[in-house]
Formats: sequence, C-alpha cells, structure tokens
Amino acid sequence: MTSPDRRKLPLGIQTFREIRSGDYYYVDKTAFVRRLLEEGKHYFLSRPRRFGKSLFLDTCKELFEGNELLFRGLDIHDRWDWSTRYPVLRLSFGGGNFTEPGSLLTNLMAQLDAVERRAGVASACRTGPERLAALVEALHRKVGQRVAVLVDEYDKPILDALDAPDIARANRDFLRGVYGVVKDADRHIRFSFFTGVSKFSKVSLFSGLNNLIDITLEPAFSAICGYTDRDLDTVFAPELPGLDRDRIREWYNGYRWLGEEVYNPFDILLLFRRRKFGAYWFETGTPTFLLDTLFRRRVSSVKLGAMVGGSELLSTFDVDHISTEALLFQTGYLTITGEADLGGKPLYRLGYPNREVRQSLHESLLRYLVKDATRQMANSVRLHELLEKNDFAGLEACFKAFFSSIPYEWYTNNDIADYEGYYASVFYSYFAALGLDITVEDSTSHGRLDMAVRFGENVYLFEFKVVELEPEGAAMAQLKAKRYADKYRGGGGEVFLVGVEFSRVERNVVGFEVERG
Repeated sequence: MTSPDRRKLPLGIQTFREIRSGDYYYVDKTAFVRRLLEEGKHYFLSRPRRFGKSLFLDTCKELFEGNELLFRGLDIHDRWDWSTRYPVLRLSFGGGNFTEPGSLLTNLMAQLDAVERRAGVASACRTGPERLAALVEALHRKVGQRVAVLVDEYDKPILDALDAPDIARANRDFLRGVYGVVKDADRHIRFSFFTGVSKFSKVSLFSGLNNLIDITLEPAFSAICGYTDRDLDTVFAPELPGLDRDRIREWYNGYRWLGEEVYNPFDILLLFRRRKFGAYWFETGTPTFLLDTLFRRRVSSVKLGAMVGGSELLSTFDVDHISTEALLFQTGYLTITGEADLGGKPLYRLGYPNREVRQSLHESLLRYLVKDATRQMANSVRLHELLEKNDFAGLEACFKAFFSSIPYEWYTNNDIADYEGYYASVFYSYFAALGLDITVEDSTSHGRLDMAVRFGENVYLFEFKVVELEPEGAAMAQLKAKRYADKYRGGGGEVFLVGVEFSRVERNVVGFEVERG
C-alpha cells in the first residue's frame, strides 16, 4: 500500500497534463521555460534518449495554450500572462519508421493533416515545406497571436536510416527545407524549440537559421532535462528509505553538459518502482550502429572512458562523417568529465557518466565480440568466482577460454595493428562488465602501469606484453623493476602482480605469471 507521502511514479508518461492532473511526482522545469522566453526566440537542445525532452516540449505546449490550472504552484505561474493564448504547432518524428524512401513525406503530411483538422484551417499546398509555411501563417492570422513551433526528435528520420546512407541523405535534405520554414516564417513565430538526440551542424540542417540558439552545452541549462541530486532529496524524498543513497549516485548520476550533473529519469523511476539496481536505461536499446562503428574503427575499449574533444568535434555529426567522440557523447555513453583551455579553445575530457553505462557498455561489447551471449555470461560469472578465491591457475584458464571464444573470422577479417592494446582491451572489458574498480595506464613515480583492478580489499596489477615483440617474462620483469606495487600497499588487502603475455600467432594467452607485490 502506498504511503500518504508518496505519489505515483510517472513512468513512461510524456504528457504534462496527465502528470499534473494525476497524483504523480513532478520536477518543476518551468523556470527553464521562463528563462528561454526572456532571453531568446529560437532554440535547439540535444540530449540522449529518455531524458524527458518530450515532456519538456509538452510543458511548453500547455503553457502557450494558456492552461493556467496545470501550472499552479510552479515557478512560472505568477510570471506569465494567462490572458493571452498562442497557437501551437507541434511536430514529433518519434513514432515513425523512416527507412523507406518517401516515408518521411508521408509522416509529415499526416501530422500536418492532424494540425489543420484541430485548428480548423486548410492549405492548398501539397509539398512539405510550403504546406508547413502556409500553416504557420494561417494559425497566426486565425488566432491573432504568433505561433509556438515545437519539434520533437527532429533527427530521427536521419538516424533511423544511417545504415542506408542514400535514404539518410535524402531525409536530411528534405528536413533542411522543412526546418528552413522557421527562418522564412519568423514574423509569424513567437517561439521555436527543436530537440533530438544528435546535434547535426547548422550547415546540414539549419542552413540560414543564424539566430538558432544551441543550449546543449550552456551550463545554465545543464539540468533542463533529467533529475538533480536536489530533486531526489526533495521531490522524491519519500522513495529513498531502504535504498543506499551513495549507491544511487554511483549507479545513475554523472551526466554533465558543463553544468550541474543529472540522473536519467527513466533509471530513477524504475529504481523506485522495482527497489533494486539495474541497467534500466541501457537495456531500452543500445543501437547496433554504435557497436558496429566502434569495432569498424578499432576503438580500444581501454580508451573509451578517457577520450578528449573540442566543441567542434563533439558537434561533428552528419551522414557522411560522424566522429567517434560525437557519437558516444551525443548518445549518452560518454559525458563531459572535465574541461581545459587549448589556445583559447575549449577542450573537453570525456568519460563514463556512471556505473550503469560503464558496466553495460562493456557487456555489450563482449557479446558483440564473442557472438555467444550464453558463453560470454558464463565466462564473466566464472571470472568473478575465481577472483573471490584468488585462484590464479583458474584465472589463466578462464582468460584462455575468453580468447578461444572469439570467432576465428574476427581475426582474419580485421587488421589489428596494436595487438597488445587489443588483448588488453578484452581483459579490460571483462573486468568492467563485472562493475569492478579499474584504473588503466596509471602513472606512478616509476612509470605507467597497464591496468590496476580492485576487487574487495585486494589490488591486482596487470602488465601486458606480446611475445613476438618482447622477450619471455618481460611483463613480470617490468612490474617488479618499476616497483608498481609501492603505490598500492597499505590498503588493508593484498597486492598481486600479474604479468600476461600474448601470442599473435596463437591468438591467445601464452604466459601468465603471478606474484605477491
């Protein structure tokens, strides 16, 4: 039975009216709406999936339509003129399938049909951009107030078709004409807001719309979507008893767009419902395109959590060129963990936002590599059991099984230049998939260690070598000569040195030495 202080969890609800009319928790985002209206007119926001973008747009819709009762008690209520109502033209491409030629035009026309029926206006234009322009003008003239144009998932028609570049380009070019209406119809528009997952360049999609303000990386709008720590401790306070607050933070916090860190709402709501931790956001759909791209580009899993990029690189997203950093950042698998100045230009350090993403992404990478989810899971379970026992002979056998499980075709079809880095990345992904505390290329006063793994109170220091490039025993010799263990002693547990040697010929582990540090 629900506590009197508890409310219903708005899981899957993207309708502002339903949340405010029902007994649901609601995190007030109207202060952000007010600031947008005070500071500009045309806006763009990129956020990963399931971050509340659609709910934010629906909030804007209800505000412009003047539904005052829904806003009582919220920040904007006493700062808005409720006597004026504006026409709203809202488009959403979230429900369509845009992988077939012509499907985008059909979808847009159906949406414009619905808007015209509700508004009681009609247009003689039968092409997308011209009809949209005529509709904006007709709404303005009929109501006597300029129009609020709200576009949700503006980029989905392109993202859906990335595996078919010709269709993706055609959808992009069509949308460029549609979105260009906002510039041409500016005198009829009170406010416009575009949201999506990716950030395509203005040249490719918003050509000419020079006054479109991109708030994606503006610190003041970092929490425009998502929940903050304060939201959890105030709005959701009745849900916290019985849950480890620090663990919630470790698992789900950490998304950052140069301002306050936020949680993904979908994760938090499912955690409160199920009362146990899980990869809820990640499991809703990691695109195959992402994994294909990482493997095609030979992106080492060891490097994933320590990338860097400038603002231009993170914004480079188009059909013909998608940088790895932009793909991972814009889809939510990496976030900004730090920033620096590089000759007057910002440089951003990227890392995993939280445990959910780090652990789950590596599980997906392993499944993609091994091609046998059952076997991959069995390997991971076995690895955890062996670490608990410090069974190093078993660990050696387990790692050999890991590499044996990788299909032969993967080696023959891929030119791996950095064998040491490749083998190390497989080790890293298995440990990361267990949620362990891992440090890679950790600098000490004596050198740089390949990988340190903390399990319980113990620390395992790994050094990797390829036997065709180094003499036998070189991995353990370096661990001891560089005295890497010095930094890790005194933590209460034991320190183990693990020298691992690989063979490019045998495509497997051929040396596995262990000593106490």
